[in-house]
Amino acid sequence: MGLVYQTNKQTGITYAYENEAYWDKDKKQSRARRKLIGKVDPKTGEIIPTRRYKKRSEPMEAPPAKPGPVPITTMKRCFYGATYLFDQIERHHLYLQLLGSARTSKERE
Repeated sequence: MGLVYQTNKQTGITYAYENEAYWDKDKKQSRARRKLIGKVDPKTGEIIPTRRYKKRSEPMEAPPAKPGPVPITTMKRCFYGATYLFDQIERHHLYLQLLGSARTSKERE
């Protein structure tokens, strides 16, 4: 393995690559695998690592665990809409019937 320096013609920045030569059996010729190491500082000639290859100074913390499903402990039925309306009409109707029967019994007396 060796280092290869390549300059980008558009930006003028020189990049450092780690080069690994291997033999391609299908094409019967040598090939190269390259990994980017970083940019080369033009003043000092030092290789500045790219973000991907920087070692982390602090270990990553595990993300907080997601809460699991919560079991249902109580059952509750709520009636709204047409069912609730009909229940209220029935109660009101029964109330009127009770009042009506009470009035008629008082009138008979």
